[in-house]
Parts: sequence; structure tokens; C-alpha cells
Amino acid sequence: MQSAMFLAVQHDCVPMDKSAGSGPKGEEKREKMKRTLLKDWKTRLSYFLQNSSTAGKPKATKKSKQQTFIKPSPEEALLWSEAFDELLASKYGLAAFRAFLKSEFCEENIEFWLACEDFKKTKSPQKLSSKARKIYTDFIEKEAPKEINIDFQTKTLIAQNIQEATSGCFTTAQKRVYSLMENNSYPRFLESEFYQDLCKKPQITTEPHAT
Repeated sequence: MQSAMFLAVQHDCVPMDKSAGSGPKGEEKREKMKRTLLKDWKTRLSYFLQNSSTAGKPKATKKSKQQTFIKPSPEEALLWSEAFDELLASKYGLAAFRAFLKSEFCEENIEFWLACEDFKKTKSPQKLSSKARKIYTDFIEKEAPKEINIDFQTKTLIAQNIQEATSGCFTTAQKRVYSLMENNSYPRFLESEFYQDLCKKPQITTEPHAT
């Protein structure tokens, strides 16, 4: 899956480790992180493939809430290339896309987008306020652990909005992150070997007739 392993940090991604520093030691640390994430990326994709069979809905047992993602048919996988929303609507596609973003050091983008989707569904004012603060500290404020790449004015506006949180607090930032993923990471995902393999129809082999 070499074509899927884009390990260079893209302009829409936060640097993978601000503490890595420069010089030989910093470079060695970054290379070690790359190898670790590459191994994790391969492990995730292997898990998807090994725990997938035919197309269908994800199953969950009573003993465990963990879902088993059912491998999509080539026809279903092809739908993901028609629109970014088609990919996000698929549980298998979303999980694979998250693994891909992790390999590009941009997993915070999809995590922020998903957090915003959950936030907009929240009805309780108390929960809305607490979730708004958590999203802000996780993704928005300076030096946040999963800081997303948005402009200073948007960050300032969000800081003001969460004082009296509404469902639209993060709308501008969510749209920007969605656009970054749609225009940058999404096309690269569609070009990845992993996705191309999903779209391939299985070859039917026939045994030669005896003469």
C-alpha cells in the first residue's frame, strides 16, 4: 500500500510534534514517529480487511459495544468517489478515512468535524456549554492537543461565542475543516492503493475444460 502512505506533513495539518525540535535528535525523533504511525496505519487497514466479509451493516454483540465493520462491495466503495459526503456517511469508509488521515498527521481534522456533528445534535443547554468548552480546549485554543489549522479571527470569534454557547458556535470552523479535507485529503485517499483495491471486482477464474 505504498501509494497510500503519504508521510509528508501537508500545509493543512498541524506539525506532528512541536517538541521534536531541530537537529539530528529532532530528526531522529520525527523519523521514529513516522515509522510508528506507518505501522499503525498498516495495522488498522489490515484489521478492516481481516474483519470484513460481504457488504452489509455493522454488527455488534451484546457483550461488546465494539462494531465489526463489514467490507463494502466494489459498487458501494465506488460511491465514495462521487461525493465526500458519501464517504463520511459510510461507517467503514469513515473508519478507513480516519486511518488515512492519521498517516498524514491530520486526524484532528476529522475528529473535530465529528465532534461538531455531535455538538449540533445536543439539546441540553448545560451539555451544549460543556461540550463547547471541551471542543475549544481540544481543538481551537493555542497549543491545544489536537489544534486545527484555522485563522486567528475565527478562533477569536469562537472564544466569544462559547461564552453563551449555541449550536452554531463552530459552524465557520467546521466548514473550513470540511473544505480542507474535501479538497486535499479526500482526493489523496481516493488515489490510495487501499481504496483502489476496494473498488476492484473479484476476478472469476474458470477451470479449463478437459479435452
